[in-house]
Formats: sequence, structure tokens, C-alpha cells
Amino acid sequence: MTGKNEPIAHITEDGRKQNLCEHLTRTAKQAATFAEAFNSAAWARAAGLLHDLGKAHPDFQAYLCKAIGLEASEYDEQSTGNHPNHSGAGGILAYEKFPNVIGKTLAYIIAGHHAGLPEWFGGRDSLPHRLENERGIADIVRLYSSTYMEMIPDKFQTPPFAMQCRNQDAIGYHLWVRMVFSCLVDADFLDTEAFMEINKHALRTSFPSLIELKSRFDRQMEIMTANAPDTFMNRIRARILNACRKAAEQSPGIFSLSVPTGGGKTLSGTAFALDHAIQHNKVRVIYVIPYTSIIEQTADVLRKYFGATNVVEHHSNIASEREKESPQLALASENWDAPVIVTTSVQFFESLYAAKPGRCRKLHNIVNSVVILDEAQLLPPVLLYPCVEALNRLISDYGVTVVLSTATQPALPNLCQSPREIIPCSATLYEQLKRNNITFPDDINQPRDWPSLAAELAEHDQVLCVVNTRPDCHALWKEMPKGTIHLSALMCGEHRSRIIADIKQRIRYGDSCRVISTQLVEAGVDIDFPVVYRALAGLDSINQAAGRCNREGKNPEPGKVYVFVAPKPAPPGLLRKGEDTTRELASYSDFKPDAPSSFHRYFEKYYARINDSGENWWRDNLVKNVNPDGNVQFRTAGKEFRLIKELSVSIIVRFGSSNKIIEKLRFAGPSRELMRALQRYTVSVKPDLAGRLLAEGRIEEIHKGILVQADSKLYRPDVGLDIYREVYDPEDLYI
Repeated sequence: MTGKNEPIAHITEDGRKQNLCEHLTRTAKQAATFAEAFNSAAWARAAGLLHDLGKAHPDFQAYLCKAIGLEASEYDEQSTGNHPNHSGAGGILAYEKFPNVIGKTLAYIIAGHHAGLPEWFGGRDSLPHRLENERGIADIVRLYSSTYMEMIPDKFQTPPFAMQCRNQDAIGYHLWVRMVFSCLVDADFLDTEAFMEINKHALRTSFPSLIELKSRFDRQMEIMTANAPDTFMNRIRARILNACRKAAEQSPGIFSLSVPTGGGKTLSGTAFALDHAIQHNKVRVIYVIPYTSIIEQTADVLRKYFGATNVVEHHSNIASEREKESPQLALASENWDAPVIVTTSVQFFESLYAAKPGRCRKLHNIVNSVVILDEAQLLPPVLLYPCVEALNRLISDYGVTVVLSTATQPALPNLCQSPREIIPCSATLYEQLKRNNITFPDDINQPRDWPSLAAELAEHDQVLCVVNTRPDCHALWKEMPKGTIHLSALMCGEHRSRIIADIKQRIRYGDSCRVISTQLVEAGVDIDFPVVYRALAGLDSINQAAGRCNREGKNPEPGKVYVFVAPKPAPPGLLRKGEDTTRELASYSDFKPDAPSSFHRYFEKYYARINDSGENWWRDNLVKNVNPDGNVQFRTAGKEFRLIKELSVSIIVRFGSSNKIIEKLRFAGPSRELMRALQRYTVSVKPDLAGRLLAEGRIEEIHKGILVQADSKLYRPDVGLDIYREVYDPEDLYI
């Protein structure tokens, strides 16, 4: 470099300049602070010092100046007029200094800080190709970089789990690289934001500590307890709460919280998490929940006890209005630096195997946290193995305590340690909190027909019937008396919320209320029927449905849950395997459908029926190409790890206020704000069905990949997306 002045890292529109030296040193310091939590500060500091060295190239300096109309003559004589990729130069220099796995690791992290962690094997995006292709940039900035290269130590202190790169230990290296990468990406984002967007950065106010939140939580709990009537149920809930607080003193690791529906699992689990975190110097509590419907419900509960501005709700369906109300929370969802996070299983686990900076940015804030896996039995069986291995590493290497919270405790295979049950004598607890009786048919192999089942359901004034598929839901609903409610995922989220609110009101006032629903009511939907029917399914699903029966224990007599065999078996796949497993258990003379021992037996047999619980994914994407030299396919692993693999297409429907938003979208084009606002108005169908609806003109593509309802009769207030008027393959309707 022969420039007159210190190279520039950033320039604002009003001409303020941040020197590259300042940006590198600030980013390095911040990244090292983050990485101290898992003994990797030197690695993160080195990555921070080298990550933007390519910006010292005259081409990049000229580009920065000209981008906002500033004079760039200082660099013009050395510039070629190109806009070079600045992220690879530091990686090249690191690999030159350490021509082994150390340099390769730093090169992965540095070269990927914008585009994502690269592959080792592959084409233009592979790390070797980039190192070779950008060598010329490194040569030009070499003189400038010497100061920073001298600050890099000759040896690195590396955590023992970090460099395990063989076979089953591949996750050790994979996850550690992502953790260090996370530190760099977050530090880079934050320093850039602090200079370029001062007002935005100022919104990143500090959150209260967990100690402060615990004080607030305890006060709210005291108020609730003081106002609660002295009932049998409330006495049991108090016992559960006290057991959780006592168990919090135990050493970190993995716990199970087995609490029947109605036992106050959310608040008791929160009490455990807070007390345990403070006792063992943990920094945050992370709720991981399978469905967005449960997330919204759980987040609302937590906000009541912690305050609306102290709970970050991070998932794709969060309303843009809520983000506008609290921009601080919106910012915190980017990197999870708040004390309480509520997120999805998809967001949590896919981030642990991701390669993209946006997905990985938050990872370092999982370190030293308490993670509550709510409804742990709903972890996807097809990727159970890598999910469990990631949990094992978080526990053993990153100081995370994991709580498996569920009413139907799964027998998760390959855990690094046996979960410690928080609630002693949980079997007794289940018996004490039993509020319904589950009755199986005398002949578990004899199916019912819809007309006879409908006639039986019509005898009840308030009844819920849960079936396995959308076609079954529609077929049974058609046989029911007028006024029966249809509830399925063919209704958009906003529609379903309104239907559920209507159901609650009808039940509250004792009005007639007959509901035919798919499984979407089984987890987290707070409705309470005196009678529930459930099509034969997995034992966990049956018990989830039973949780909608006499939920509050208000009826003096036990609620009634009837299991029946649908006219057709569930479609092949996980649903069928769950159904078959329950059928096998029901043939045993000692079978008790609501006993904890039955859940354990069920999951053991269910997992055994699944030919592949993710072991093949693990071998093909994580282990196969990993060796002690660090030849890793980061991007492939990130691309292939998908908890929800079923292909579907989203259709934006015309319901409620969506018409106005759709017209905005049509004329203004897609934006993050508009698309987030429309999440509540989408219905997912299989691609083939979407293609047919498009060909028939019943939906239209208003922008590339954005499908919108065109036929006004396609969406109905009683069934949602009305795809049953025409003849379609029932297989298209299962998702």
C-alpha cells in the first residue's frame, strides 16, 4: 500500500470515515470477549484482526469513495477499477502463516464472514478456489497487513474438544468452528452498525440481568399464589414449583421435566431455569418450541412475568407490528443477546449446523445458557441423531444445561448422560392429575366409517374429534350436523386463531360446540372439552389430544377420551409408524395409555421402527469428508440439515385485512415488512396442487415465487382453502 492515509473500512453517506485499523482492532476485541466463554479468545481475536484486510486494496478504497460521490484520486493511480472481494485476503495470509489445520480453520472463518462458511471440496465457492483466486489481493495488502500478522500468536490455546475431526467426533470441530465464526460475525456486525447506523445501534439497550428478572418473576408468582384459591390442583402445582426450585441447585447437565397437562409446566420450568442459571452463573434462558402457535402462547405468558420488553420472540411468523412496537427486541432477535429467548426447534437446531452468517451469528449466545426443549417428544425423528449429538456437545463443551420438558417424556437415544428427573415420583403425579379416562376400541384393527362416527359425535353437545389428515377432517366434517366447526391447516394462521377464540367462548358460555380438527390442536392450544375423540395415532399424539379433555379439571367426573380406527390408515411415513406402534402396545395386557412407563416403551419401539434417525445424514454430510486436516463441507451440511423437509408451496389467501396488504405487495413489490405481515395469511400445499391451481387461474403469481388467491370462491370461512370442490389426488392434501 502506498496510499497517503490509513485505509478506510466504512464511509457514511454524510462522509464520516472509519479507519480500517479501528474497525479491525475493535472487532477483534469484541470477538475475543465473546469467545472467552468457551476458551477460544485467541482464535476469535486473530479472525477479527484479519477479516477485512482485503479492504486495504486500492480498488476497494476507490470503490468506497466513489459509492457516495467522494474524490478517490488518492487511490485511482493504483486502482484497476474493479471491486475486489475483500474477505479472502486475511484467510490467505493466515493459511500462509499456518500451513496446517490452524491456518485452514482461520481461513474458513475469515473468508466466510460475508458469504458463509465455505466448502473444502467443490467449485468456485470452495475455500481452495477462493484462496487461489484472491491471492493477488493478498499480495497487494501484504505490506499493510504486517502489523496485524505480528499480533497473531505463533501458537493457539485450543479447547480439547475443538480439533476432534474423526468419525463420531466430527461434530466437535464442526460446532466449534461455527461458534468462533459466530463471534466474528456478531462482532463485525455490531462494530459496523455502531459506526454506520448510530441511531439504530443506540436502540441496543442493555437488558436487565437474570437476577433482576428473577426478582420480578418471584414477585409476580407471589401475587398469583396469594390470589389462587386453595384447591387440590393448586396445591399440586405448588408442589411441582417447589420441586423445580429445589432441583435447580443440582449441577449443570441434562434434566427432564415430566409434568402432566395442567400441572403448570411453563411457570415451574421457568422457575427452575432462573434459579439454576443464577446458581451456576448461566447468562440466559432459551425456550425451544416446536410450533409457532405454542411460541406465541408461551411468549405471552413469559411477558406477563418478565415484562413485555424483556422477552425476545424469534420465529418467522412474528408480526411486523410487534417488531415496530419494540425495535430493541427486533435487534435482539438477530443475535439473541437478551436474557430470555423464545424460538422454534427449526431456528435453534438448523442454526447449529448452518453456514450462513445470519443464521450463525447468534450461536455464541447459546453458550452458558439454560435451554428448555418444550414438547421434546416432537423433535423430528428423521434427524434425531444429529439433534441429540448437538445437544450432547452443548452440554459437554459449552456449559449448557438442557431441560427436556414434556407431558409424554421421550426415550431419546444416545444422550451423553441420563436425564435427571426434576419432579420426584412423577408416576404418582400423573395419577393425581388424571382428569380423563382414555378408552381404546375392543378391536384395534376394526375401522369405523365416517357416517356412524358422525352420528355418535352428534350425540354430544360439546365434543372435539381429532383426525390424522386434512382429507379425513373434511370427509368427517361433511357428515356432521350444520354448525360443526372445521379446523385444519387449510385455514391460514389468522383464521385459525379466530376459530380457536370462538371455540373458547362457546365452551365458556356452555354453547353447543362440535369441532372436527387435524392434529394442529394437540400441542399448546388451550381449549377444554368434556369429550374428545382421537383417531388411532402415535401414543404421544393421543395423549396430547387427551390434554384438551377436562383440561382445567372443572368437571367433577373424569373427561372421556375415545380412540377409534379411521376408515383408512394414516399415510405411509412417520404417521403410519406411530399408529402401528400404538396398535402393538394396545395388544399388551398391561397397557395403560396414560402411564409414563407406556410413553417410554412407546418411544423405544417407535424409534426402532424408523430405519434412519439421521445416521445417514450424519455420515454423508458431517463425517464422510472430515479428517484431521480439517477438510470440511460446511455449506453442504448447512444446506442439507432441514428439520422440515416436506416440499410445500405457500399461497397467500384473502382473509381479514390481507386484501390491503396484498395490493401493497402487488404495486410496491416484496419487502421484509410486507412478507412478515402476510405470514399469518398463508396456506401451504404441495407443489403439484399449487401448479394445478395456478393453471386453472384460481391463484396468480404476482411476483416471482409469490402466489396469491385469485378466485374469490377459493377460500371459504368454514373450511379455508376450498380444494375439495374439484377432483384432486388425496395425497396432495396430506401436508
